[in-house]
Amino acid sequence: MHEEKRGSLLRIYIGENDHHERRPLYEWIVRKAREQGLAGATVLRGLEGFGAKSHLHTANILRLSTDLPILIEIVDTRDKIDAFLPLIEDAIEDGLATIEQVEILFYRSRGK
Repeated sequence: MHEEKRGSLLRIYIGENDHHERRPLYEWIVRKAREQGLAGATVLRGLEGFGAKSHLHTANILRLSTDLPILIEIVDTRDKIDAFLPLIEDAIEDGLATIEQVEILFYRSRGK
């Protein structure tokens, strides 16, 4: 049997070419999340997408983009996510952030 717990999923949509403090923005955000002790973060690279400016970014070989969509997912409690957002908000010049409630089924590590 497992114990369910409510949590929050922060999704941040940015571009692969976005940078902050001379490093890729996605890398900077993940490092900042780890620094703050958040439960976990994952970066996903998209094959195709568009944002507020409606520019299509694609991995299609005929229209290869060097600025593919990046999705960062961070999971933790709502309180910790809410405390984290002000730390990163100014670093995101172009992007979108969403939060949704999730049920955390388990959170464990086989490590010592």
